[in-house]
Amino acid sequence: MRSGEKKKLFREFPPVSTEAWEERINKDLNGADYTKSLIWNTPEGFSVKPYYRRSDLSQLEYLRSLPGEFPFVRGDKTDNNEWLVRQDIPSSEISEANSIALDAIKHGAQAVGFNAREITTHKQIKHLLKGIDLTKIAIHYFRSRSYPLTAELFLYEVNNRKDDNGRITGSLNFDPISFLLVQGDFYLSWESNLEEATYLVNTLHKRLPQVKVININGYRFQDAGSNLVQELAFSLASGNEYLAGLVTKGVDPDVGASRIAFTFALGPSYFMEIAKLRAARLLWAKIVEQYKPARIESCVMDIHCVTARWNKTIFDPYVNMLRTTTEGMSGALGNTDSLSISPFDIAFQKPNSFAERNARNQQLIFKEESHLDKVVDPAAGSYYVENLTDSIACEAWNLFKLVEEKGGIIECIKSGFIQDSVTESRQQKEMDIAQRKFLVLGTNQYPNVTENILREIPIEIEKDEEKTTTYKRMPRFRAGEVFERLRLATERYVEDGNKQPSVFLFTMGNLAMMRVRASFATNFFGCAGYRIIDNPGFASIDEGVDAAIASKTEIVVICSSDDEYAGIVPEIIRKLKEHNSSIMIIIAGYPKEMVKDLRGAGVDDFIHIRSNLLHELTKYQRRLGIQ
Repeated sequence: MRSGEKKKLFREFPPVSTEAWEERINKDLNGADYTKSLIWNTPEGFSVKPYYRRSDLSQLEYLRSLPGEFPFVRGDKTDNNEWLVRQDIPSSEISEANSIALDAIKHGAQAVGFNAREITTHKQIKHLLKGIDLTKIAIHYFRSRSYPLTAELFLYEVNNRKDDNGRITGSLNFDPISFLLVQGDFYLSWESNLEEATYLVNTLHKRLPQVKVININGYRFQDAGSNLVQELAFSLASGNEYLAGLVTKGVDPDVGASRIAFTFALGPSYFMEIAKLRAARLLWAKIVEQYKPARIESCVMDIHCVTARWNKTIFDPYVNMLRTTTEGMSGALGNTDSLSISPFDIAFQKPNSFAERNARNQQLIFKEESHLDKVVDPAAGSYYVENLTDSIACEAWNLFKLVEEKGGIIECIKSGFIQDSVTESRQQKEMDIAQRKFLVLGTNQYPNVTENILREIPIEIEKDEEKTTTYKRMPRFRAGEVFERLRLATERYVEDGNKQPSVFLFTMGNLAMMRVRASFATNFFGCAGYRIIDNPGFASIDEGVDAAIASKTEIVVICSSDDEYAGIVPEIIRKLKEHNSSIMIIIAGYPKEMVKDLRGAGVDDFIHIRSNLLHELTKYQRRLGIQ
């Protein structure tokens, strides 16, 4: 290349047309159905292609907007991606809560959430906030017996300190719609709730202008089993219900909209969660716009995110740290305004200081080592994420409109539409978990077979109180709970003095198939807490039979190839049954053509990739007498 000549980077790689890509893909599929093989049909009701190109962005109008511009899909920050590191403190004991808060602030927390349910006097709230600079730390009250009382006490403490009210930030978690869904009844009535909301907004509007009054707890939908579109649509419907109610009470739309905040859950679907937050800002801006606010800033959605609880587990609990890491990253990359990462042990005990410190440090690593707070809207321009954003926005908008057509979210809760929709989604998740279409690492796949939770951890599982209510409730859901109950039953069975159930892997024949099926059987029965007796492979049937009998096992799983089962299984069964007629003989795999013959030879069951794991393990528990 001559001196001074400029060479375009990658010019030796000519552009490839979409048709050429499709032709190559279809050739590589060797006749397989493109739609079934490569198109992902999401639980949210739309399809995701295996790849996207620049042409897929041509119809997305919001791409013309910059950060800080309506409809704020790219957020309202123009020079950074900063968010507040928040730690919520569940303890209602005032001294303990204050001590935890001070330690959290000392070690990086920029916002704290308090359980103010027992706060009834100024002396108590003064003690709770002792040592905290209210002009630097955002204060949130996520639980209260009376939010008007908490607001008045907080305001009194702020005035007593002579702090600059305009610099005080935080929120009240006033959300009677969530109360209705969780409790199945209004606290008093929707009208009284609306009066209370109006009072709070009018009281704090000028006196604490940066404090949010109403918080839509959208995370409750996902933690009850909803998909992401339902979580977003029902949250938007809640926000619209509050805003419409406030306006009818004479509250200015700018004031009402600016007093509302949203809390969303961050689940395991990494890119979908990023796109959900972007779609949320887009749709909320469109909703608020219809109220004709005087200030375009009133259309900005204030978002707090919490890592979801529904996918957190008791067994192999340190995997929860991996889950919350990717979930927290989704929140950061989706431009959340504040973020709470739940401690890894929250599913089974009161979080300890180690768990709280690790949860807080995850966010500090995001900022100080990964610099996720430095780039504005880092997902912008991604063909994949932009199309996910659009798909979620379209589906959520359609569902939002359906709720409005049915009379709004209050009427939909009264009729049971919201609860039934979430239940349907939850049941599909439960089926996917039972069949291992959705993997819960360490619980329904790859269990730690040496783990014994009852000996290691004092389990304190929260349970929803059962009671008669006026309307259907929306109970919490946790993905691994049904499997955890099976495994805990096994542990209790052993703790009561019984022998731990064991599974003997009768490995023989084709080495590759033998090892694959032995691994499958280990994962299968390990999920119920059974002892797995693996073997490197037997040279003869007699060698394997002798080892199985010596192990005094209750279950034998024969692991070989389909071609070899017909020749070895009948003899293995005959010799094992001669010594122990009650022993269960199971085949790893499902050789369709010979299933009838193998059952006739004495095979009790087959375990394979299409088995309903939960159903099968429950059946074996009953056979073994484990309650």
